[in-house]
Amino acid sequence: MSDPWPEARLWAQGYRYVAGIDEVGRGCLAGPVLAAAVILPPYFQLKGLRDSKQLSPQARQVLSQKIRAQALAIGIGLCLPEEIDRLNILQASLEAMRRAVATLPLQPDYLLIDGNRCFPEPPCPAEPLVQGDRRSPLIAAASILAKTTRDALMRELHRDFPCYGWDRNVGYPTREHYEALARHGPSPHHRRSFRLER
Repeated sequence: MSDPWPEARLWAQGYRYVAGIDEVGRGCLAGPVLAAAVILPPYFQLKGLRDSKQLSPQARQVLSQKIRAQALAIGIGLCLPEEIDRLNILQASLEAMRRAVATLPLQPDYLLIDGNRCFPEPPCPAEPLVQGDRRSPLIAAASILAKTTRDALMRELHRDFPCYGWDRNVGYPTREHYEALARHGPSPHHRRSFRLER
């Protein structure tokens, strides 16, 4: 993480309920795009916290439990494949973030959002951060919650559609996934606006 943390600046300015927001699943062929919003206590300590993509699945699970234990509030929002097809993936990602913030049981007073834009009409001041999951521990925590939540959801969907290997590829465009699509065609959980063949 870069120093100083963006959230440290905000806490020093008197903001108390700063939320980190991140999404996962934009590049998948199947399943929702899912966002997480998390508010942690000012100056929280979580050893090993970093961008979810830099962590092993086991480390993500351990950190996810620790984040949930410390969090003041967590919100989850998602957009289903039919919404992605209707809105486009960028707008669906922003809508998933908006929904995640809307489900927070605690009203945030500042948002730190991974990426280069905010969703429309945020409920409080909001700041986009390019590569925010590397620069902000709060956004890194949100990335871990989003990843572990979506992976668990895809494992649930795998039970009804085991041929696509979602317990392993969680909907991403792997060779196995493309081969299953060629053999079986798309499921109701596939994004029809995405290219589903190689």
